[in-house]
Amino acid sequence: MCLEEPYRLSAKSIEQFRREGFIRLPDVFDEKVLGHYGEEITSITLASQQHHDVPMEERTTYQRAFIQVVNLWCRSSLAREFSFSKRLARIAAELLGTSGIRLWHDQALYKEPSGGFTPWHVDQQYWPMATSQCVTAWIPLQAVSSEMGPLSFAVHSHLKQLGRDLEISDESEIAINEMTKKHGLQESSEPFELGTISFHYGWTLHRAGPNTTDRPRKVHTVIYMDQDMQLAEPANQNQHNDWKTWTPSTKIGEVMDDPLNPILYSV
Repeated sequence: MCLEEPYRLSAKSIEQFRREGFIRLPDVFDEKVLGHYGEEITSITLASQQHHDVPMEERTTYQRAFIQVVNLWCRSSLAREFSFSKRLARIAAELLGTSGIRLWHDQALYKEPSGGFTPWHVDQQYWPMATSQCVTAWIPLQAVSSEMGPLSFAVHSHLKQLGRDLEISDESEIAINEMTKKHGLQESSEPFELGTISFHYGWTLHRAGPNTTDRPRKVHTVIYMDQDMQLAEPANQNQHNDWKTWTPSTKIGEVMDDPLNPILYSV
């Protein structure tokens, strides 16, 4: 199994993704591929020394949730190979129904042993994108048990205007939890077997539980967008910050054709 080989994505899976706002796909990569690239991603992530000298009980909720390292593809040729996988980018294009896929960015999200929960949030609250044609691939580098904090989703939440003005925090966890109950949205949470990868829309509500094991939860993510995605007027400071970080040469109303946003797949 290689990074370029197409994944057989059924029409039923595409329909499910668009209806529910997320999907878990089995057997996207095998143990050999995940081990080969995962070793490099782990090395980069742990070398960041993020929060290294801060005891868990003294960290913020965000700091307890995970070690976050961004743009790994700029740091390593191996990480670049993995994040630029046409297999993954083609899945993203087929799920979104676009003729091509552009990179927004990649990042490692490692939940340390005894690491805390990840609050309810939506990713696109941070992204100044003109449409909802974006998707995140959540790629565990090992099997993720329920005790390690797998990603959970609020079913159909991408179709609701819920939590879109809330940045990730203790407050978003409380407020969005109440919103999901009020609107009768079911939370979908289950372990990830080795090789299973999830994809979710930028407006899909999601969270993760704590890691109560003695092993790190190792996850790599890649965020994709329509190759024709235009930069929107930032709606908040987070979006303004991400504009300057992820697509600095793009002007409002232009396609995000910055060197940091290469096209990874085109029909």
